[in-house]
Amino acid sequence: MSLEKPTQTLSHQVTQTLECYFEQLNGEDPVDLHALLISQVEKPLLQAVLRHTKSNQSKAAKVLGLSRGTLRKKLSLYQLDN
Repeated sequence: MSLEKPTQTLSHQVTQTLECYFEQLNGEDPVDLHALLISQVEKPLLQAVLRHTKSNQSKAAKVLGLSRGTLRKKLSLYQLDN
């Protein structure tokens, strides 16, 4: 199985997101790291998997190791379920 190669690897995206997060802290109270990672990493990952599986939600859920219900909730959250 091979996904389309993204312009940046997932680990690079996570690293960039974390660097951004720590720069934003700058002595302030922490921002919501989970929300930041979700918006900058999870959504692009879901989009890549959907492209790879030609939007077949059963196959996408299997690739991601999620239940179909959990995947549907995530797709709905990002309005990717159209």
